[in-house]
Parts: sequence; C-alpha cells; structure tokens
Amino acid sequence: MNSNDSTAAAGDADGDTDTRIGVDVGGTFTDVALSVDDRLVTAKVPTTDPQHVGVLEGIEKACDDAGIDPAEIDGFAHAMTVSVNALLERGGARTALVTTEGFRDVLEIGRQDRPDLYDLEAEKPAPLVDRDLRFEVDERTTTDGVERPVDEREVRDLAATLRERDVEAVAVCLLHAYADPENERVVAETLREELEVPVSASHEVLAEFREFERTSTTAVDAYVRPAIDRYVGRLVDEASDAGIPTPRIMQANGGIADPETVREHAVTTTLSGPAAGVVGAAATVDDEDVAGLVTFDMGGTSSDVSLVRDGRAERTTDAEIDGLPIRTPMVDVNTVGAGGGSIAWVDAGGALRVGPESSGAEPGPACYGRGGTDPTVTDANVVLGYIGPETALGGEMTLDVDAAREALARLADEAGLDGPLEAARGVYRVANATMTRTIRAVTVERGHDPREFALVAFGGAGPMHAAALAESLSVDRVVVPRPGGVLSAFGLLAADESYDAVRTVGVSLEAAETADLEAVYDDLVADVLADASEPDAARVERAADCRYAGQSFELTVPVDEQFDARAVAERFHSSHERAYGYAMDESIEVVNLRTTATIPGDEPTIRHEGAGDAVLGTREAHFPGAEAGARETTVYERDRLAPGATVDGPAILEQAESTTVVPPAWSGDVLADGTLVLTKTNDAEGDR
Repeated sequence: MNSNDSTAAAGDADGDTDTRIGVDVGGTFTDVALSVDDRLVTAKVPTTDPQHVGVLEGIEKACDDAGIDPAEIDGFAHAMTVSVNALLERGGARTALVTTEGFRDVLEIGRQDRPDLYDLEAEKPAPLVDRDLRFEVDERTTTDGVERPVDEREVRDLAATLRERDVEAVAVCLLHAYADPENERVVAETLREELEVPVSASHEVLAEFREFERTSTTAVDAYVRPAIDRYVGRLVDEASDAGIPTPRIMQANGGIADPETVREHAVTTTLSGPAAGVVGAAATVDDEDVAGLVTFDMGGTSSDVSLVRDGRAERTTDAEIDGLPIRTPMVDVNTVGAGGGSIAWVDAGGALRVGPESSGAEPGPACYGRGGTDPTVTDANVVLGYIGPETALGGEMTLDVDAAREALARLADEAGLDGPLEAARGVYRVANATMTRTIRAVTVERGHDPREFALVAFGGAGPMHAAALAESLSVDRVVVPRPGGVLSAFGLLAADESYDAVRTVGVSLEAAETADLEAVYDDLVADVLADASEPDAARVERAADCRYAGQSFELTVPVDEQFDARAVAERFHSSHERAYGYAMDESIEVVNLRTTATIPGDEPTIRHEGAGDAVLGTREAHFPGAEAGARETTVYERDRLAPGATVDGPAILEQAESTTVVPPAWSGDVLADGTLVLTKTNDAEGDR
C-alpha cells in the first residue's frame, strides 16, 4: 500500500530533529506518521490480524520511504483497536466476577432504563460475565468502613473453584470498596497468590460509587486485559527485535502511557485511536474566529465525532461501548457505524439503509476488486465521480469502477431506483444524514450552536463528505489538515503523557473539612505521579464532581491548589447554569475528587511548500443539489498546492491517503502549514 513522503516539513518548535513515529490501527487501514529530520512521511497499509504485523509493516514502509533504518527511530507512540474489538466482537477473556453476597446479579440488573423507550422487545446487552461465573463472598463494607471482614480461607476455596472453571481473568468488585477497599484488597491479593490469571480490583480500576457502573467498568478491564497484555507484550518484543523503541500507548483520555501501565489498566485503552484523532485535530487547527472545533473522522467502518474547545478535547466519564458502561475518563467521542466500507442495503419496508455492517479491508468495497460484491459508501463515491478510475486509493490500490457500478445497479434494482447513479446519490445522502445526526447530538443537543464551530474533517473518507455535512448544518467553514488521511497517527506525535485518578468522598460542601479533602487529594496526586515517567515535569490539575443535594448526576469543576469551598461553589453554580440554563439556591454535595497529571508532548510544527503543476486533469462528478447532471470538475494533487493557493469548486483534491471534495459554491484556501480551509462562497442554488 501507499507511503507518502510529502513536501511538508516537520520539526520540533525548539529545532530538535529527533525521529518519532506514530502508528494508529483502524478497522480497515493502519496509518503511520513519521517525523524524521525536517520531513513528515506518512503511510497507510491494510490492517492485519494480528494487528502488530501491519504495525511493523507500516513502520518499515514509512522508514523505507524516509530512507532511514527503523533502528534510527527515537520515539514510538501507538493506538490500537484490540480492546474495543474484543468488546464489540465479544472475543475477550473467559471472565469471572467476585462480589459481595447478595450482589451477584448487579451486571444483569443494571439500570432501570431501556435501550429503546418505545421498543417493547428491546433487549439489554448480555453481561460480559455469565451468571455461572459470578461468585459471592461473605463480607460487608459500608460507607463508614468494614463491618464484617472477609474470610481468607473462603477466598482460597473460591480460587480452587475458579481454577477448575478455567477462567482467564477475574474481576473483583465488593460493595462500597471505593470507601474502604480493605476487604476487596484481601480478596484480590489472595486470588493473585492462588491464580495465574490477571485480577482486576474495582478500587484500583475505578474508586467511585455506583455499584453497576463500577462493576461494569471493572468487568470490562478484566475482560480485555489478557488480549491487551498479549498484544502489547508481543509488540514490545518484536519492536525491540527490530531495534524500535518501546511503544507508548494512547489511552482513551487522550494521553499516552507506558506499556506496563496500560497492561495493568487495560480498560483505559478503549477508543484510543479515535482519541488520537481528536488530539491531532486540536494540535493542527488553531482558529480564533470560531467557538471551537467539531472533529469528524470518517474511516473505513465508522465515523467518530467529537468537540474541541479552548484547544482541548472534551472529555467524559459517562461512556458506553456496545451498551457496556465504562466510567474511566476518556475523550468524548461519538461513534456511528457509517464509514467508507459501510454496506448499503434495503430494509423490509423498502427504505435505503447504510451500515452498520462493513465490508472491512477484506474483501472490502466492490471497487477494491478483491471479491467484494456488496455496495458500499466508497462504491457510491466512485460512481459519483469523487474517486476517479485513475485514483490510486491508499496510494497504490487500483479501482474497479465497473464492479462499483454493478454493485450499485443491483442495489438500485432492489430499491426501485433509476440505475446506479441514483443509488449512489441515495447512499451518499443516507450516509450523510446518519453522520449529521451524530454531529447534532454533540452540538445542538448539548447547547452548542454548530454554526459557531469549524468542522475539522479527516480520515480517508471524511474530507469527501465534510462540505455536504457542513451545508446541512449551516456551518460555513471546513478545515482539512494536511495529514488528514492519517491524522490519528499524526496526533500520536503530539500527544501529552496523561494519567487520571478519582475517589468518591460524598460530603456536603458546606460541612466538608478542608483538611480531609486535601488528604484525599494528596493520595490522588501521589497515585498519578507514581505512573508519570518524569514526575517533576508533570502538571497536576485537580477537580471535583459536584451536584445539588438530591440530584443524581454531577458536573465537574476545577479546584485550585488549595481547596476553596467558596470558589468551588461559584464554579459549580456557573457550570450548572451554563449546562442547564439555571442555578439553584440549594446545598452542594462534593461527590468525587479527581486529579490529572500531564506531561506536555512536543507538537510537530508543519511547514508546507508545494511544488509543480497541481492540476491533474478533469472528470465528471455529481454533487448534492445539482440533480440536473454531472459537472466537469478539476482534479488537483493536493500536496502540490502551495501556501496561499485558492481552489474554487467544483474541485477534487487527491492525496495518497484521502480525497477532498470542494463542491460548487465552496472554495478552498491553502494555509502555510498545508491546511486546507473550505468556505462557502455564495448560496446561489444554480451554482450548486
């Protein structure tokens, strides 16, 4: 597959020319960004199973094009999909759960909410741990401490049972262990002595109240831990054999960590790839004219949407993957099953649908010519002319345009549409509508006006759909970073090192003893600094989850170096009013205390030059709102466009890893770093 040694140059702001590489594994492709000397070299290779094979192939490919030996690499950062794949495919470890007597079915009961309010047959996701692998121990801990100690002999007997059941991982979650972990610590340490499988304890994974969410998060950690341990261990060994530095792993919170830390906290690796993309967007786009950025990453199997405000990715502790609550801090990424490889189909009512099933990398869309026959979004883009017959998708892959048209023709017959072009228009519209709903969910539904944001598009297919999405959202600015096809890999080069810790305190703000809260903060600070590679270089931030008395959900507000109850109250009132439109004259509860340690990374500084004639030719393309016919469209090689260049739509800008579509009534300006900024030029319907 492709590797691209661009005309862009990269180097540290202080002139350091160290060689660093970022590798992001996606569902279809593995992306590579290599910063070497004063150049930025990118590559894209097919994702493999196991994933580390494609990772090493991508590194070798990028190094070959850069003319260096992999042993010359100074730093290696990596994002992967091992844990999220294990959850989505239910391919994780055979996991047992050990809990307090009477709480065996917490995972089964969950919350009294429904996946679909009006679906009488809606089913909740099956628990990760089967009921016959959930075990109880006789103990009792309250919010005030241990009331009845656990019997160590009972735990050793339980270990024998777990051994007989051939469990591959154990999750331990005892009642109120967040308040006093003594009993849980005895159970976990005893099981670790008796068993040769990983044991995840809730007070180590998530020291927060709420039994269901804490149990679910701990079970997820145990479920994916063997897979993460095997994968990371093998990658570390093979990287060492190749003379490549030990990889640092992207966590879902947007920060990288050393391999040993993530092997012990595997749940933190879920959604690490999407988090890297958001970090990359925040690192490459600095636009003071907008309220923030809506990041839109469209890959082969899905699209991810997130927000960046004040230069930082929005984070959440209220995430779910496949219906499984995960309460560790993570970049707030909303994923929808609509990507380039998403398969179009017709439902029982005759309506056209797109995804979530994907053709993946093998066989891939019909146009790949690898045996795939299902019509996909990529096939629709081929028929619409956005991807041409000469386009080397991914750099080297040749396209079978006839296969794409035949796949869309079959879809048209099934849907009652007038041929493959109408089917392609329909697939494009349906996919865009799905992605537009996701963008509205993270903006309009959270009180943000998308018109005040810029849409940052990346991923192999994102820039092809971005302008159309912006039209539907009334957004008049689309930003496409130069390494947009591999932005998650590029984001790995810019990522900070980051660690989080949390503990539930559950006290009234008015009655809280400052000394008690400071003692908890001291413990949390010690926890996060213990993981940091250079504790003295770490910036520690403190925060508190607060709520009005009687509420069920919290808002997180920053806390100063010395806990100031009045300042915390003012920030909470302001935050509540901003989020819900009002503040209350009620007492405030401090529910959780949080700390985050961050060691800033070195952001590559991109210098773009461009050279030669950028025009490759023209081809016919079809655009939304221009149903009358095809438009003759200029095709450019984007990397040849010099800073200051302007491209008027309709135009198509091709790169090795992605294609950008500039519709009629839009134009694009190339910035100094190669970033392309698309803006609306007019609203004349006839020009569309």
